[in-house]
Amino acid sequence: MIGIFGGTFDPIHFGHLRAGLDVLEDLGLEQLRFVPLRLAVHREQPAALAEIRLEMVRAAVAGHPGLLADDRELRREGPSYTLHTLQSLRAQFGDRPLCLLIGADAFNGFLEWHEPEQICGLAHLVVMQRPGAPLPRDPALRALVLARLARDAAELRAVPAGRVVRLPVTQLDISATDIRRRVAAGRSSAFLVPEPVREIILARGLYAAG
Repeated sequence: MIGIFGGTFDPIHFGHLRAGLDVLEDLGLEQLRFVPLRLAVHREQPAALAEIRLEMVRAAVAGHPGLLADDRELRREGPSYTLHTLQSLRAQFGDRPLCLLIGADAFNGFLEWHEPEQICGLAHLVVMQRPGAPLPRDPALRALVLARLARDAAELRAVPAGRVVRLPVTQLDISATDIRRRVAAGRSSAFLVPEPVREIILARGLYAAG
């Protein structure tokens, strides 16, 4: 199975990496691809240039088996819609199961994404959440989860797409917004991001106050 973890990664930090590693190990993924977006659709645009965010992702995953940086959204013009990314991955990997990683907060707005039903037809949804988290409150989203719910990784391997798994992951209280604010205030990002990422932030003067 192939995992896909998209985001701004502005910068990528240990919260992203630990949760991704949990999913890789718990579901037995062959690989997990971190996909930095080019142009955000539902949020403000990233502070760092796309090429630099990709550089940070590559630095963060270097030497970690199964973790990869994927630049396909940066090579595509226009807004970074998940649907188009999954279509590209499906064309590359054929009928192999694809697992789209989504944070629990982001999943609450899933039905507002571009073509959510088509997304479900292209990949399994892996909702990363705190242990014991309740089902979504929205009735339509709750119905989608219950209709597609998978109990374990074996059910995901059985079909290329279409299932939902709610997976508890390690929740580190780290945010990219907080990291950028710390750096802008002259504080260190050590122990929040991998050291190679911190070195890129320092070398390129990222997030420093104007």
